[in-house]
Amino acid sequence: MRSGVALLLAGLALAGCQTQGSTDLIRLDRAQGSEQNIASLSSVINSNPQDPEGYNVRGTAYGRAGEFRKAVDDFNRAIQLNPRFYQAYANRALVYRNMGKPADAVNDYNTALQINPNYDVALIGRGNIYRQAGRINDAFSDFNRAIQLETTDGRAFHNRGLIYQIRGQHSQAIEDFSRAISLSPSSPEPYNGRGVSYLALNDDENAFADFNHAIELDDKRAESWTNQALVYERRGDLVKAFKSYNHAARLDPNYKPAQDGVARTRSAVSNGA
Repeated sequence: MRSGVALLLAGLALAGCQTQGSTDLIRLDRAQGSEQNIASLSSVINSNPQDPEGYNVRGTAYGRAGEFRKAVDDFNRAIQLNPRFYQAYANRALVYRNMGKPADAVNDYNTALQINPNYDVALIGRGNIYRQAGRINDAFSDFNRAIQLETTDGRAFHNRGLIYQIRGQHSQAIEDFSRAISLSPSSPEPYNGRGVSYLALNDDENAFADFNHAIELDDKRAESWTNQALVYERRGDLVKAFKSYNHAARLDPNYKPAQDGVARTRSAVSNGA
């Protein structure tokens, strides 16, 4: 299991981490859009309709609730009232990102950075779009800049770690993922990322610990279960590997690394291994 197949498994894990590595998507919280919460925020706006901050705050609530069109309308109004409101541009960019409009998002991040070149949130957001578009050097530059500015946002280190992985620099990737974990200890993404780099360095024990901890933090992520299954498969425990792959495939039927893992290990269960 440690030769060609092991390399294949490590490659699959790396591909899974890179495709699932985005931390820029809004975690929906429907309560943010509750009638009571929106009424409270609207009351603040009505008491001072020329204050752009009120629209920015309500727009953020709409965004968290998945009401993206209403969120954009509020950010538009905030920017109309204060064209140099760089936070509102970055907030609108994040909503555009979630609406599948990366070009509009980049334009807004660019504007935010023209107003405030040291705004780490915009650097990280733009860098993540660049990374997913394959503009690796541009993404690396944005993450580096945010880190040089001493950002406390773990996403900068997490995303730079993903680029180190693409470049095969796994020791540097592990350092960045570890830093991301120290800043965001409840986020499963950097544990998955670090585990993948441990796998690439044939440190299966640390990889397994990281994948298991990612599952403990959020057991609804197909990526984490697939990565756990990869370790089982490398160990030759194909029955446990199949169970984890199968669980991942049920969580996300479109996650190809899980589907491929099920196909590879199904025979072990069928044969009673």
